[in-house]
Amino acid sequence: MSSTSTQIAALRGMGIYEPFNQISSWAHAFRDDGSLNIGPSTIVQVDPGLDNKSEHVSHESMEPYRSDQEAHKPADKIQRRLAQNREAARKSRLRKKAYVQQLESSRMKLAQLEQELERARHQGAYLGSASNSSHLGFSGTVNPGIAAFEMEYGHWVEEQHKQISELRKALQAHITDIELRILVENGLNHYNNLFRMKADAAKADVFYLISGKWRTSVERFFQWIGGFRPSELLNVLMPQLEPLTDQQLADVCNLRQSSQQAEDALTQGIDKLQQTLSQSIVADIMGVGGYGQNADAIEKLEALEGFVNQADHLRQQTLQHMSRILTMRQAARGLLALGEYFHRLRALSSLWAARPREPT
Repeated sequence: MSSTSTQIAALRGMGIYEPFNQISSWAHAFRDDGSLNIGPSTIVQVDPGLDNKSEHVSHESMEPYRSDQEAHKPADKIQRRLAQNREAARKSRLRKKAYVQQLESSRMKLAQLEQELERARHQGAYLGSASNSSHLGFSGTVNPGIAAFEMEYGHWVEEQHKQISELRKALQAHITDIELRILVENGLNHYNNLFRMKADAAKADVFYLISGKWRTSVERFFQWIGGFRPSELLNVLMPQLEPLTDQQLADVCNLRQSSQQAEDALTQGIDKLQQTLSQSIVADIMGVGGYGQNADAIEKLEALEGFVNQADHLRQQTLQHMSRILTMRQAARGLLALGEYFHRLRALSSLWAARPREPT
């Protein structure tokens, strides 16, 4: 018997070999719809030695797979960075939500305080003279709107300290622009909250707001219509933002010029209001207008609230335009410098109040 016949006989004994004339029987293994019809006759025994061969092949196929993993390492690094950015954004949203909840809680407490103050006013209670409490009116009664503003402004200053610290750490850590954008938007919204609070305070007592009693002594020295002068702050911030491109320099100069023009117009409006009020009071003293002239003066004074709101609107628009001119990292540096500037003014006020004095 030849070696070929011997091999065929061996394969038949193992149940693997089938003659070519039996291949047609495999057609019965498929149904008419093309699906596999598995029956006892279609089961084929496989040599166990093939498993070792398959395992050997799989080990060989792993080598290019490992090289693919090495090639995908930069992509994995980018994915991890994106995941970190998403996590940072999620934490920022949680902090913002917690801050909003804190504000809502403060509002509820303020509402309770206003009720208590209103009840005390109706009962004829007084909480001291106007010289001892800045939120007391001329008659010694409490102005609930001003009391609410003072408490809310105290929380605003505390939150600003936290934002300054967070911005400083973020800039030192060289975080991505996406994370910086969240911090910048939070900072701008924080100033928007201040303008909203001031609008409510102006309705309660516009003279209290313009007098600057809610601010420190050094801050009042720089005050203009109940707040900072936008063009002056641009001068303060410019050295902190360099280097600027030629286009940025031109845009900042245009913004400063337009801010100065708006400031001049509002200042002239305030001066005109003072002049007409003085004339009304003098006419009343001379007996020309009588009490009707006083009513006219009060009507003119109501325009003062509009001036304060327009000045705050100018401040808000200047901050918004400045943030658009700058890059995200420059805007973050600008907000940090602005917060540090106000913080140092408050610190200077404390040093001034605690300075040693000559004995009289």
